[in-house]
Amino acid sequence: MDDAAAFQDQMDDNSCWGCGADNPDGLHLKSRWEGDIAVAQWQPRPEYAAGPRHVLNGGIIATLLDCHGVCTAIADAYARGDRAIGSDPDLWYATASMTIDYLRPVPIEATVSLRGRIVEVDGRFTTVECELDAEGKVRAQASVRAVSVPETWRHGAASG
Repeated sequence: MDDAAAFQDQMDDNSCWGCGADNPDGLHLKSRWEGDIAVAQWQPRPEYAAGPRHVLNGGIIATLLDCHGVCTAIADAYARGDRAIGSDPDLWYATASMTIDYLRPVPIEATVSLRGRIVEVDGRFTTVECELDAEGKVRAQASVRAVSVPETWRHGAASG
């Protein structure tokens, strides 16, 4: 991975539990461009286990795929506008829908790698196809459809 700052580290006021640099208790996912693919690596901890202590919890897997996909959509929107991530006015996306296929368990001790690529931009919506792998095998795949949201949504007006 290159030395470019992670998407999440360039986003102002991001307290998301999965990817927010401003959330001290979160997962702190860090995504970066590698060509036209967004990549990230993340190391599970024992407290993120499913029922069995040797595999990663499915909700954590979903969160990683969701956050990687949405942050990739945000980074892409800034790039399409020829703007730096975090420049004013803020661009923000939220999950409109997501489908996940869990292909095989994720060993809790393995480093997780994520890859995401933009497959469609349609008005306010961006679709990102993501893969999560560990130990050289794809463990889960997701299609994340992210929607551009207004500033009012980010700061308290979640309905509408």
